[in-house]
This record gives sequence, C-alpha cells and structure tokens, in this order.
Amino acid sequence: MMEFDNIQFGKRLKQLRIECGLSQNFLAKEVGVASNTITQYESGYSKPKIDVLVKLAVVLKTTTDYLLGLED
Repeated sequence: MMEFDNIQFGKRLKQLRIECGLSQNFLAKEVGVASNTITQYESGYSKPKIDVLVKLAVVLKTTTDYLLGLED
C-alpha cells in the first residue's frame, strides 16, 4: 500500500495552479478552504480531505490520481 506523499502532492498542486494562472486565494475560494490551507498543501505540511481533493482536481482540470502521484 502506498503512503500519501505530501511533498509530491504539494509540488503537483502548485505546478497545476500556476499553469492554470490561478492565485492561491482564488483556488481556496473555489474549493472552500482558507488561502493559508492551500499554502500548507503546497508546502507539504498538510493534506486535503477527500472532498477537497476532488474539488481541486475539478478546478485544476486534472485527476485525483495525478494529484496523488498515482499517475503521470
């Protein structure tokens, strides 16, 4: 069983957010979390709950598997 890799998740999240031209504040509002929560995700300090993970994938036009590092 694979463990959640906070660092890889954070890097992918930040990369996609920047590629989409979104600010942390905008992304936070879209998924229903505080902007400092996005900062914590991107820094690898915390991980999202499943409902937030799904919302992040939708807003960033990707899959949860990509965000989680299960696919390239």
